[in-house]
Amino acid sequence: MNGKASVSKELNAKHAKILEGLLKLPDNRECADCRNRAPRWASVNLGIFICMQCSGIHRSLGVHISKVRSTTLDTWLPEQVSFMQFMGNVKSNKHWEAEMPPNFDRSKLAMEKFIRIKYVEKIWVSKDDMQSTSSGGARKGILKNSRRLSLEESILANHVSKIVPPITRARGVFIETQKKNSPPFKRPSSSVDFDKSTKSIGTGDIFNLLCIYDDNQNFSTLPPSSWATFDCVTRLYLLLKL
Repeated sequence: MNGKASVSKELNAKHAKILEGLLKLPDNRECADCRNRAPRWASVNLGIFICMQCSGIHRSLGVHISKVRSTTLDTWLPEQVSFMQFMGNVKSNKHWEAEMPPNFDRSKLAMEKFIRIKYVEKIWVSKDDMQSTSSGGARKGILKNSRRLSLEESILANHVSKIVPPITRARGVFIETQKKNSPPFKRPSSSVDFDKSTKSIGTGDIFNLLCIYDDNQNFSTLPPSSWATFDCVTRLYLLLKL
């Protein structure tokens, strides 16, 4: 099922109110790129609000760079609205324009060239952010064909790289440790003379002869070895036969 088809009219109306509220915030009152007021479009994967002119340029970049949606005409998915709430123009520009000179005059560049330099060439992205994203993505297998991650993917990659996997103990190590902590197994004493004590041994005594005791005369929970089991069963058989 198409994700948009699952969005009801009530949910779509709720999304429209949320987006309208976000556009009224001081951080989002201007286009993230050209700074024109009252933007009505957005890039859902970059988390920015843009004007109609810049939205056309963003569409020309391709959906692998920017996915454009109208804040009033298109149907939005819940995760897209949530990301817009999390990001916004100011927070996004802190990433994409981190290395931009303080007195940079963006009006001297054609807006299409400015947007391509900003989002495709990424020359103003913080070098520290790029290095951490690249290293984290390489470790987790997120980078493919040396493609740089979008801002949305960068946040996810940095989050995943900080998750420490739980420490698990190998089964063999656990068994070896259990063996070390277990009491030593003792075979039944060979000094017991079954032939001489046949007549005086009852059923309970025969059972006791088959039990295994440790040095402190405490019952051991360890099962006897196969040799001890065979030896005891054989002796029991001979006793019962007599």
